[in-house]
Amino acid sequence: MTGGRRRVPHSSHWGAFAAEVTADRLVAVHPHPDDPEPAELLASIPDALDSPARVAAPSVRRGWLEHGPGATSDRRGADPFVEVSWDEALDLVAAELTRVRAEHGNAAIFGGSYGWSSAGRFHHAKTQLGRFLNGFGGCTGQVHNYSYAAASAILPHVVGTAGPTAGEVTSWDVLEEHTGLWVMFGGTPVKNAQVEAGGVVRHDAVERLRAIHAAGTEFVLVSPLRDDAPDFLDAQWLAVRPNTDTALMLGLAHTLVVEGRHDEEFLTRYCTGWDRFRAYLLGETDGRAKSADWAARIADVPAPDIVALARRMAAHRTLISATWSLQRADHGEQPFWMAIALAAVLGQIGLPGGGFGFAYGDAASIGHRRYPFPAPALPTGPNPTDSWIPVARIVDMLLNPGGGYDFDGERRRYPDIRLVYWAGGNPFHHHQDLNRLVEGWRRPETVIVHEPWWTPTARYADIVLPATTTLERNDLGASSRDRFLLAMHQVVPPRGQARNDHDIFVDLAGRLGFRETFTEGRDELGWIRHLYARTRTAAAGQGITLPDFDTFWRDGQAEIPASGGRVLLGDFRADPVGRPLRTPSGRIELWSQTIADFGYDDCPPHPAWLEPREWLGADLATRYPLHLVSNQPRTRLHGQLDMGRVSRASKIEGREPCRMHPADAAERGIGDGDVVRVHNDRGACLAGVRLDPAVRRGVLQLSTGAWYDPLRPGVLGALDVHGNANTLTADHGTSRLGQGPSAHSALVEVEVFTGPLPPITVFEPPPLVGRSGRPANHDQEESAP
Repeated sequence: MTGGRRRVPHSSHWGAFAAEVTADRLVAVHPHPDDPEPAELLASIPDALDSPARVAAPSVRRGWLEHGPGATSDRRGADPFVEVSWDEALDLVAAELTRVRAEHGNAAIFGGSYGWSSAGRFHHAKTQLGRFLNGFGGCTGQVHNYSYAAASAILPHVVGTAGPTAGEVTSWDVLEEHTGLWVMFGGTPVKNAQVEAGGVVRHDAVERLRAIHAAGTEFVLVSPLRDDAPDFLDAQWLAVRPNTDTALMLGLAHTLVVEGRHDEEFLTRYCTGWDRFRAYLLGETDGRAKSADWAARIADVPAPDIVALARRMAAHRTLISATWSLQRADHGEQPFWMAIALAAVLGQIGLPGGGFGFAYGDAASIGHRRYPFPAPALPTGPNPTDSWIPVARIVDMLLNPGGGYDFDGERRRYPDIRLVYWAGGNPFHHHQDLNRLVEGWRRPETVIVHEPWWTPTARYADIVLPATTTLERNDLGASSRDRFLLAMHQVVPPRGQARNDHDIFVDLAGRLGFRETFTEGRDELGWIRHLYARTRTAAAGQGITLPDFDTFWRDGQAEIPASGGRVLLGDFRADPVGRPLRTPSGRIELWSQTIADFGYDDCPPHPAWLEPREWLGADLATRYPLHLVSNQPRTRLHGQLDMGRVSRASKIEGREPCRMHPADAAERGIGDGDVVRVHNDRGACLAGVRLDPAVRRGVLQLSTGAWYDPLRPGVLGALDVHGNANTLTADHGTSRLGQGPSAHSALVEVEVFTGPLPPITVFEPPPLVGRSGRPANHDQEESAP
């Protein structure tokens, strides 16, 4: 692939781009010319490609290699690694898969790989792993995701589908034309709209919001962070206590009802359970009216502001939105259910520009209409093993094999996992309570990881197989709401001994006897052609003509006609009898008999205020008086690109920045730029302080995604020196209904860190030794087969 300077079309989760290459070296990244607001994250791509943290060769943890599976699992994260040949590594993996299946069955294999991985639809690592393990006889899998698990569980009971939390919302153009007042619970965090699973050509969230504002829409931001909405929206800021949005919504609904501003006809015709929910709202069932005064005491928002907002909402075509972050907390099902209930009280659901909507600003595609045919995807085939867990309950599973748990009306048992196979994800970033994860991660006998980089997850593996980045392979990029299919041409040759996940699995499938079933006789480009052809045929069935593959591949993209005009639940409003919802009643369920029959004390059958385990009103707040908001970072995608220049430029003394109100800092003798120890009973990390009045009092904001870098690797309770927020978050389900992550219910304290600052080591490889125990020599690199 050597030669003169050239530009190669490619794509990523943070946008389409052209890679400028000279002599197989990536020298620049150029955003797509049609992108009005390219993601700053693109600048970090060259740093990631040639990072010192790249995995150079197949590597095996020395303790596992010398003593066998399970013998030294407590040394994960601490042991050095031994580099081996590809043939030896693949033989070890195949033998271990065979052993575990023979001794314990396929359900003892956990096919994890939760994570964004590649924007390419063929080389998507989780899909490749799923196809491989399903061909091997199955594995224990996962349902839902870390982004909106609680919402995915509750919405089908309320409106018959989880679609509104996954992007099926009223489109931007309708909001611009019709919305008079937009009340944003959690805001519209446009920093999150830099990214889109599968890639994006036009980052237009800012452009769209500006147009809506210019059309005369008024905005109200309900959030502990003022910058959760762009300044140009001129939003009124209600600086709510974290985790109290449901109480505030109840206070708004109560005001609407007692002042006669609710829509009784809508509530009777389109909803079920209004009478029971109304009784709760007015305090008839528990003796506690959910009034504005009651809500003010919980949410720390003045009661007159609550009353005034309720009146404004009734006087305008009002959209009530909520971000995914609200439901990643204790009882996270409640704010989304209550947002729907509040919109129902107003009676504007199904009207253009009114009702409710979720996740605006949470990803680049939200607000765009899905195109009318499936996006390309590699088929995984069925999983012959009917074994799975809610995605965020992985550590419960590892620590409690055979233990029982409740989930959405089912009583289930955790499998006994002996082998974890992970490709394309980093649980030591996205899971909560990392010290508990370290403990649980010791339980399996073997952990196998595919990774381009020595991420924390790779460091805690037994066998690490070096995988290519997207730049080192061909692929097909697509998102179901972006108007482009994108050709992702290989930009540079693989670094070191890296191989495509697909090629790794082809060789493993050959060793295990199902190579032809896995490949179906296709190589990389054969699969890409096949997936594109299927998509082209599906598009033609909807009257949309896409170019032939050769034209698409040459041009670098294929455009899909734009569409808009979507109104969430508009068809249902127009004809509730002929177009009923897929709920038991066919209507919006403000009371769910199904949930009532589950008998869960942590998820009642109607929206309700349930006190979180940890919040500023808890007794624990006397010891840990700051509520941790571990939101998504501006400078990377989750943990991806943390080694890049954009993320590293934001650090303070090499640590992840945290923000706090100047008055909170002054009380603790903390100054701007100080390095602090952030701690609670679960763990501690170092972070650099930024003082910012955009953070309400009593809140500490520390974004997720700083690579976990414990001072004493593999040791429970070790200080993380880099600033990973998940050393502090709690690992328990949102409720027995959803079992989602509850990261945003966490209290902490901070203090100035004194003494020499520990070095950041996580962006360098772990210790690598030869079989003799001496440091490994990289002077002669073996070529991949």
